[in-house]
Amino acid sequence: MPIDRRTLLGAAPLLLAGSGGAGAGAAAPAGEAAGPMPGIYRYRLGEATVTALHEGTLGRPLDATFIPNAPIEAVRQALARAFLPQDRLDITFTTLLIEARGHRILVDTGFADNGPPGTGGTLRGLAAAGIDRSAIDTVVLSHFHLDHVLGLRLKDGSLAYPNAEVLVPAAEWAFWMDEGLAARAPERLRPNVQAVARIFGPGGPKATQYAWDTEIRPGLTALAAPGHTPGHTVFLLEAGAGRLMLMSDVTNHPALFVRNPDWSAVFDMDADAARATRRRLLDRAAADRVQVAFYHAPFPAAGHVARAGEGYELVPVQWGAPT
Repeated sequence: MPIDRRTLLGAAPLLLAGSGGAGAGAAAPAGEAAGPMPGIYRYRLGEATVTALHEGTLGRPLDATFIPNAPIEAVRQALARAFLPQDRLDITFTTLLIEARGHRILVDTGFADNGPPGTGGTLRGLAAAGIDRSAIDTVVLSHFHLDHVLGLRLKDGSLAYPNAEVLVPAAEWAFWMDEGLAARAPERLRPNVQAVARIFGPGGPKATQYAWDTEIRPGLTALAAPGHTPGHTVFLLEAGAGRLMLMSDVTNHPALFVRNPDWSAVFDMDADAARATRRRLLDRAAADRVQVAFYHAPFPAAGHVARAGEGYELVPVQWGAPT
């Protein structure tokens, strides 16, 4: 189920223009063809091993529609403060592999081989790490936007993770799998609706629905985070002394939405609920001093959240080898 730029532009969760961005590849030595390089960051978290997989980076021109409730000049100033270009935004995608208590759990999937150039790094990263896709026993989805679910199936329709049980938020399933949604959905949502129907249609993975505030795998608890989508979910991983809050899409780029949590991204389906969720979870992460991982933060998308004025700051982890 390939996805092209037209589909991306038509789908509310992405709206990404351009075929690639910073971090999508690396310069090759003279005489060698340039190509995407696997991005892998593996670290210990208590009794668990967590591997961040750089799925890719896509860029979009920056305009007033991206954050509709903030002046474009304020957005540009926030980007300048973060030493980022002021005319575009490069959005990174990072999936996570959790190895704990006998399980190999992939959280969200990226695009697999269905996305535009600059994506597909999850499959490359797993191969580079020596992990066969068939060895993954669980795939956990935070929500059904295309950049999180397309990677369940390959372009030829086969299952990317043939032995995995796919865990999905019950509220998210109820929304996107509603048979009447395709007829009443606004135009911008229809590519997403159609893609979800194909993914979970004939030959697709068997999905098991989970409820919020439940332990869906040992040490991994699903937490309510509605607003970005109706069933959007974050996760708390507790592995011995280690704790990690997987923030999913609570924020898009942290230079914008961690520092300015009341700004609303165009991707948020219910802006008011998304803002309330963002404030609640960023405040919890800061108060509890728990390590965090974001789907859209610059790779490896891991760190801590600290209060800063009326907003927050993402403090990146210090790089180090697993112990």
